[in-house]
Amino acid sequence: MSAPTTPRVGGRVTLRRRLLRLLVTAAALLALVVVGAALVLGRVVERQDAVTQTYFDAITQADGAYIQLVDAETSVRGYALTGDEVTLEPYQRALEDDLSFRVLAEREREHGADPELTAAAQAAADAGARWNEEFAQPTMAQVASEGTASVTSEEIEAGRQLFDEARVQADAYITLLRDRRAEAVDELSHWMLVAALSVILLVVAAIGVGVALWVALRRWVLEPLGELAADARAVASGELAHPVDTTGPGEIADLADDVERMRVALVTEVRAVEQSRSEIAEAHDQLTAQAEELRRSNRDLEQFAYVASHDLQEPLRKVASFTQLLQKRYGGQLDERADQYIDFAVDGAKRMQRLINDLLGFSRVGRHGGEVTDVDLDAAFAEAVDNLEERIAETGAVVTHDPLPTVRGEEALLVQLFQNVIGNAVKFRAPDRVPHVHVSARQVGDEWELECRDNGIGIDAQYAERVFVIFQRLHAKDVYEGTGIGLALCKKIVEFHGGRIWIEPTQDVGTRILWTLPAPAFDTLTA
Repeated sequence: MSAPTTPRVGGRVTLRRRLLRLLVTAAALLALVVVGAALVLGRVVERQDAVTQTYFDAITQADGAYIQLVDAETSVRGYALTGDEVTLEPYQRALEDDLSFRVLAEREREHGADPELTAAAQAAADAGARWNEEFAQPTMAQVASEGTASVTSEEIEAGRQLFDEARVQADAYITLLRDRRAEAVDELSHWMLVAALSVILLVVAAIGVGVALWVALRRWVLEPLGELAADARAVASGELAHPVDTTGPGEIADLADDVERMRVALVTEVRAVEQSRSEIAEAHDQLTAQAEELRRSNRDLEQFAYVASHDLQEPLRKVASFTQLLQKRYGGQLDERADQYIDFAVDGAKRMQRLINDLLGFSRVGRHGGEVTDVDLDAAFAEAVDNLEERIAETGAVVTHDPLPTVRGEEALLVQLFQNVIGNAVKFRAPDRVPHVHVSARQVGDEWELECRDNGIGIDAQYAERVFVIFQRLHAKDVYEGTGIGLALCKKIVEFHGGRIWIEPTQDVGTRILWTLPAPAFDTLTA
C-alpha cells in the first residue's frame, strides 16, 4: 500500500486541509490555556470555600463552644455560692447544645482535617470533660445534698484550675483555627493573582488565534473569492466573452473552473435562446388568441344560459297553464291512470318552471348588475323572511337574528342570499323538532363574517363542498323538493360581492353556513 498523501484538488492543496491544520493548532493552544485557567479557577474556588465556609464555620462554632464553656463555669460557681438551681440554666443549655468541643473534635475527624487541628480540638474537649467530671458534677451533687456551706475554698480553687486548663486548650484550638484561616486567605490571594494572569493569557491567546484566522481567511478565501466575484460580475453584466481566471486554493480554484464552464455553457444557451426567441413570440401570440377565444366562449355560454332560460319561459308557461287547465276541467272524469298522468304533467311543468327561474337567476348574477348601494342587512333579512312567510308559517319555524351590519352591494342579491340560506334551513328541518334558524354577524379584520345556524338534519362533512356545485342534490326530489341551484346561487352571489362561503361542522345537530362580506365598504365591487 502507498503512503497517505495530503488531499489535493487538481494538484493544489485544498482549503479544507489548510483550515484544518490552522484550526487544530489554534484549538490545541486554546485548550491548553483553558485547561490551565480551569485548574487555577478550581484552586481559587477551593481556597475561597475554605475561607468563607470551612474555617469560618469552624471558628464561629468554636467561639460559640468557648462562650458556652465560660457560661457553664459561671453557672456552676454561682450555684455553689447560692444553691439556686435557676443559675444552672446556662450549664444545662451547654450540655444539651451540639456546639461543644467534643462535637467539634468529632467533626474534625469526620471531615479528615489535619492531625494538629484534630488533636487541638480533642485536647479542648478532654479538658472541658475533666472540669465537668471532676468539679462541676461533684460540686452540684454536693450542694444539692449538703448545701452551699459544704463546698470549701480548696475545692473551688481546684475547680478554677481545671477550668483554666480547659480555657487554655480552647484558646489554643481557636488560635490554630485562625492561623489556618489566615494561611488559606494568603493562598486565596496568590491563586486570585494567578487566575487574573490566566484570564489575561486566555484573552491574549484568543486575540492571537482570531488575528491568525483573519489573516488566513483573507489570504485563502476573501481575496480569491473577491477576484472570482469580479470576474462573475463582469460576466453577469453582459461581458460573456470575459474569461474567469483560476486562482486560490483547491476548492476555490475548482469553483472558478466551474464558473468558467458555466460561462461557456451560458454563451451556448444564449445563442440557443436567441434562435428560439421568434418561436416564443409566436407561441405567445397563439396563447393570447386562445385566451381571447376562451373569454368569448365564456361570454357565449353565459349568454346561452340566459337566453335559453329566458326564452323557455313563454312555452313553458303555456304547457303549465294548459296542463293545469286540463287537470281542473277533466280531473276525475277520466280513469285513475289518466288523472295520474295529468298530475305528472302538472308537477313536471311546475318543477321545470322552478328550474328555469333558478337557472335564470343564476345566470343574471354578475351579468346585469344592479345599483350598488349601502344595504342594511337587517332590512334585507326582514324582506327575505317576509318572502318566506308562508313556508315559515306552515312549518312553525322560529327565525331570529342578531343585529346585522350595513354593507355595500346589490340589495336584491343580498335579499336572495338570505332567502336561500333561510329557506334551505326551513326545508331541511328535522321531523321531530320545531325548526330554529338564527343569523348572526361578527367582524373579523376587514370582513363581516355572517352565520346561519339551524337545528335541522345537518350536512355530512364529506358533502360540505359538493352542496355548492350547481345541480348537486344530496336527497331524492320526492323527499325534498328543489332544483340543486340554491346554494350554488348563494356561492355566486357571495363571490360576486368579494366574499367566500363555506359550511362549518357542528358538535350536535343542524347546519352552520358561514359567509363573508367586505367591511365597511366594497371599494372593489363592480356595479
